[in-house]
Amino acid sequence: MWSHLDANMHMRHSVYADFAAQARIAILDSIGLDFNVFRELNIGPILFREELLYLKEVGLNDTLKVTLELTKSRTDGSRWSIRHSIYRGDGVKAAVVNVDGAWIDTMKRKLTTLPSELAEKFMDLPKSMDFDEVPA
Repeated sequence: MWSHLDANMHMRHSVYADFAAQARIAILDSIGLDFNVFRELNIGPILFREELLYLKEVGLNDTLKVTLELTKSRTDGSRWSIRHSIYRGDGVKAAVVNVDGAWIDTMKRKLTTLPSELAEKFMDLPKSMDFDEVPA
């Protein structure tokens, strides 16, 4: 999209983070953690860190594929790290987005955990080869 470009005519830096965020929301939705569940439980994801590594340019009308894998998590899924890889349509890896996050109680504004059945689904997300599981 034209609005995704910067003055150098390649994808603007913040768009990579936007696409990674959309991929996270889509996969959470696919496992039953959708907006309605978040609203009902007064829980939502929160990020502590977001790191973007730019590898190759993405130009106007490039098709993108965004992958997601858990790289680290507490055994109860309460704190986690996710790595996104963003690939151009030609298969070249264009960027890596690493995030560290948790769950927040949106009413109390305090960190919380997911209900156990949702935590189990979350822990079934694809895991990286270097996945690190840490005690809760």
